[in-house]
Amino acid sequence: MSLATVLPLSIPSPGDGVWHIGPLPIRGYALCIVLGIVVAVWLSERRWAARGGKPGEIADLALWAVPLGIIGARLYHVATDHDLYFGAGRSAWNILYVWHGGLGIWGGVAGGALGVWIGAKQKGIRFLPLIDIVAPTLLVAQAIGRWGNWFNQELYGKPTDLPWGLKIDEAHRVPGYENVATFHPTFLYECVWNLAAFALLLWLERRFRLGYGKVMALYVMFYCAGRGWIEMLRIDTVELNHVLGLRFNVWTSIVLFVVATAYLLWSIRKHPGREDGVYVADNARAEP
Repeated sequence: MSLATVLPLSIPSPGDGVWHIGPLPIRGYALCIVLGIVVAVWLSERRWAARGGKPGEIADLALWAVPLGIIGARLYHVATDHDLYFGAGRSAWNILYVWHGGLGIWGGVAGGALGVWIGAKQKGIRFLPLIDIVAPTLLVAQAIGRWGNWFNQELYGKPTDLPWGLKIDEAHRVPGYENVATFHPTFLYECVWNLAAFALLLWLERRFRLGYGKVMALYVMFYCAGRGWIEMLRIDTVELNHVLGLRFNVWTSIVLFVVATAYLLWSIRKHPGREDGVYVADNARAEP
């Protein structure tokens, strides 16, 4: 069967990712991002309370983390895909149109971590146990957020004739693939990978009573391992996205995986077990 023919079992793409309530546009991409954030905050609040934290503090920290995370995610995307905004015939004003898609996860993690650190300092919260509590919930947020790419018909993979191939409308196909109908649904692959990593991370945390940033290190390792092979499937490309034959985001995943692994091994040796409390005042020892 030709790839140009829509497979009977292929995954359809939404005809329109925007709905209107009067003059108000409701965008599927934005809904997925917001829903992911809400679920992550809710899960983090439950995990925070289980570790002895005060109710509502994660939501307070989110007021710092979410805006800085979105800014960081957008800046990372613009830096790695600058031709979309500064190339011939492009407009830099499009940088502000976040709802059209384009958020780089590592910029989001860095910006969010900065926000969490600022808020934690103000509240006297220990940073390492805090990020260990939040880390698994990020995988759930990312799993939900990836469905925004489905609504926008973007960031899909190479052509495929597998039954779960993703149908992409001709208007959204990458140049050179106009006659191809179905592609690897990389958004779905990442969603499934993230949820599996979430379950494994929770099990490891409970089984080995992880602390001192080890859960965050494992989050980075799990996500990078999945993101690396998923990136290799994608066919959207700009010059900056290829360095020594690999996509820039693949190199990012490799570097961060190595750094996270090194930190995990160091922390296992230096700080076995878990912290006694989540507040600076809980323990006479200085926060590592």
